[in-house]
Amino acid sequence: MKVHPIIFTVSATVILLFLIAGGLFSETLGQALGFAQDWIIERFGWFYVAAVAGFFVFVIWLFFSPYANVKLGKDEDEPEFSYWAWFAMLFSAGMGIGLLFFSVAEPMLHFADPPRGLEAGSTEAARQAMTVTFFHWGLHAWTIYIIIAAALAFFSFRHGLPLALRSALYPLIGKHVRGPIGHVVDIIAVFGTVFGLATSLGFGIMQINAGLSHIGFIDESVRNQVILIAVITLAATISAGLGLDRGIRRLSELNLGLAGGLLLFVLLTGPTLFLLSWFVQSLGSYLTNLVSLTFRTDALIGLEWQKGWTMFYWAWWISWSPFVGMFIARISRGRTLREFIAGVLAVPTTLTFFWLTVFGGTALHMEIFHGIPLAQATQDNVATAIFTMLDQLPIAMISATLAVIVVTIFFVTSADSGALVIDAITSGDHPERPAFQRVGWSVAVGGVAAVLLVTGGLGALQTAAIITALPFAVLMIFICIGLTRGLRAEVRTHDPFSRLMKRIKRVTGINPVSGAPVEPGAPASAIPTSPPRAQVRPPAAPRPGDYSGMPRFSGNFGENLDALMRRVAEARRSEPSVEKAERAVNRFVRDTVLPAFEEIRERLKAYGREVVIEHTEQDASLVVMYGDQEEFAYGIYGHVYQPLEFAFPNLKGGASRRPPVEKAEVVLRTGGSREYEIREWTREGILNDFLDAYATWMGW
Repeated sequence: MKVHPIIFTVSATVILLFLIAGGLFSETLGQALGFAQDWIIERFGWFYVAAVAGFFVFVIWLFFSPYANVKLGKDEDEPEFSYWAWFAMLFSAGMGIGLLFFSVAEPMLHFADPPRGLEAGSTEAARQAMTVTFFHWGLHAWTIYIIIAAALAFFSFRHGLPLALRSALYPLIGKHVRGPIGHVVDIIAVFGTVFGLATSLGFGIMQINAGLSHIGFIDESVRNQVILIAVITLAATISAGLGLDRGIRRLSELNLGLAGGLLLFVLLTGPTLFLLSWFVQSLGSYLTNLVSLTFRTDALIGLEWQKGWTMFYWAWWISWSPFVGMFIARISRGRTLREFIAGVLAVPTTLTFFWLTVFGGTALHMEIFHGIPLAQATQDNVATAIFTMLDQLPIAMISATLAVIVVTIFFVTSADSGALVIDAITSGDHPERPAFQRVGWSVAVGGVAAVLLVTGGLGALQTAAIITALPFAVLMIFICIGLTRGLRAEVRTHDPFSRLMKRIKRVTGINPVSGAPVEPGAPASAIPTSPPRAQVRPPAAPRPGDYSGMPRFSGNFGENLDALMRRVAEARRSEPSVEKAERAVNRFVRDTVLPAFEEIRERLKAYGREVVIEHTEQDASLVVMYGDQEEFAYGIYGHVYQPLEFAFPNLKGGASRRPPVEKAEVVLRTGGSREYEIREWTREGILNDFLDAYATWMGW
């Protein structure tokens, strides 16, 4: 087995105990879960609402932030999957089972029992029913997934950290992600994934059983639901064994086609023009009421409705986010943050809204305009709502069978995707995990779903989501902070060109790209944030033996080497290595770069040039002025490459951190750049490098 000894052992033990307790003490376990749910909602219901509102605002800010062009991967990485395959897997993994279950049921339940005291069965109740349903399945759910997926993809694919939630906390706790704190984070992620996924699978198996009963195949009972879980989980294990490309992707694409066919059938055989109009109106109502719905807590009328709906949904999305987020991260490598957010928010949400409109709108139209009592039928049995609606359309037996097939495949893709994710977490993202581990986790998730159904059915599924989401919601707040710090460090480290351009603007008052004067107080956007492409002559090779500043030794080599190693060891013990590297960079700028720049200024005076020098502790730049025109710009920026850049190989093996590397990056007016290690770059080397670049710029 290829497992992380602590994460796997703790996770597997707790889940095994839960399965045993569910088998032996199902009634007691159900009562305990209900008590825990009531206690959490009463004290922390407001927190779920506030947290999800904050996550929504955070994602919108990321989309418009200066970090939106950062790629979730290395700069040379390209997306692995086409847009079609990407959207298919997003939709199948993110919404599949629940969307089939609630697309008819939720609008009809809100229509029959409106949440704001409206008259049941009224047109206003119908409008509000679709608005609230859109709200629960809309942007907020996908923003939760985006946060987890973006953090995982950024820290793993761009910075080499493990594809685990602990990695998102690296900017906050550093090397401790390898220790107990990191283990706790991943264990919480495993529990959230298992129970959140089991909630979805429980809904799916209830609907599969209801559908098979509806078409006369088997009776609807908990016993048959458990049998169905066993049979379909077996199919999921086969898909899990095939892996992401051969199993999950192909099933996702197949199911998107089948689901699209079912959607098209209902749209064309149902009230087509009404549905198109209803979609536009419902979308407008959703956007109009988005803010008030986001912050609604029902503080004056009690939490009963919120507990069964909004807070349940928020908890469900949060508890399911480790699974969906990690899966989305795995299939999104190579996309920019802005492209990623736009794709994950816009396409699945739009498809979800249209699906809800077609199925829920058709049911509402049947109830309001034709008097078919679908609302009462839904209240009697939520799982049969979609089949009762399909009964009113042509070829009902075929469409109901197709719906059962679609739900079943959604079950399989969700189960095997979840098994893939859980296996990655519990193995420490080991690159060579045997297939039987994924199979084992697929069986475990199916077992948890079966226990929840036995201990309380629909109520137990809701309870499991709410309980497991609380610690993960707190963790997500820290993930947002860690992601922000990581992105800020990314931009600060990798965009020295924009700093040089701003200094040119400040010194010359001229736009460095267009050459046009910049008005006082003009925004920084007048300066480019990335260098234009240009060819720059590569720097000359370092001169052999040019190591001024290195100590000179004489006498016994062995004794001198021992003394040197003792000094190095003492220095490394006495102060953190990163801080020591930063001091070295500061000394390099102060003692080597600035004296070289001063010499350049003095020598160019004889040729009628004025040189303006600006600097901070870790960087310096000069602008050569000829009269009142900027002629040439040259900057040197010191960098300390901290373990964030190189943590992955070390964290995987549990080895000590790689020592930081101090480098100096040369940035030119032409947009070219190159790096040197500061230990090997002398004052004379800087002067020659400047001369080489200046001569190239002048055409020599």
